[in-house]
Amino acid sequence: MTIIDFTSPEFSLFFIAALVLAFTPGASITYVVARTAAEGKEAGINSAFGTATGGLVHVVAAALGLSVIISESAFLFSVIRYAGACYLIYLGIRLFLAHKSLRVSENLQPAGKLKLFWQGFTVEALNVKTALFFLAFIPQFVNVENSVVQQFIIYGVICVVLNGTADLMAALGARVLLNKLNSARFVSFTSGSVLIGLGLFVAVNDVKR
Repeated sequence: MTIIDFTSPEFSLFFIAALVLAFTPGASITYVVARTAAEGKEAGINSAFGTATGGLVHVVAAALGLSVIISESAFLFSVIRYAGACYLIYLGIRLFLAHKSLRVSENLQPAGKLKLFWQGFTVEALNVKTALFFLAFIPQFVNVENSVVQQFIIYGVICVVLNGTADLMAALGARVLLNKLNSARFVSFTSGSVLIGLGLFVAVNDVKR
């Protein structure tokens, strides 16, 4: 028996949600676009690799923490799941109602390749919102009957790869984003709808069997 059934409806739901959310402008995309606008595509690409690596820190930390919680209490895991569902709905409502434009600052000091990588890493690794999101999003798809750590890491790595791909595309198309995404209303509406829908789905369905 595989740890994760990649052909299941639950995985399809996870992947679609993760894909949509990965391409929603957030802290990492905004940072990468700012770096690209200030210093060029190479700087943006180095920063994108840094943000992706920083995301892995949250994946590993959350996986280990969640494993400890589940080993102590199945009830606490249920609390985390439903609290996470509420948090996803909250984030979705905020995105749904957002009318903000993609504004970035180009007032960044020039830096070398390695420094750009580590700055990107720090931006993402210290982003509390990323940690909260992973803890709210991924547990909705974890089956407690299998290895929680392995499942969380697999789901987390998929999220990081998708997020990293979005960051790289942002670096390659930074100017287009700055010129064309003057209004992020449609993106926010779509992503907000996905989060609200996912949160409501979890609230009324038992995803784990």
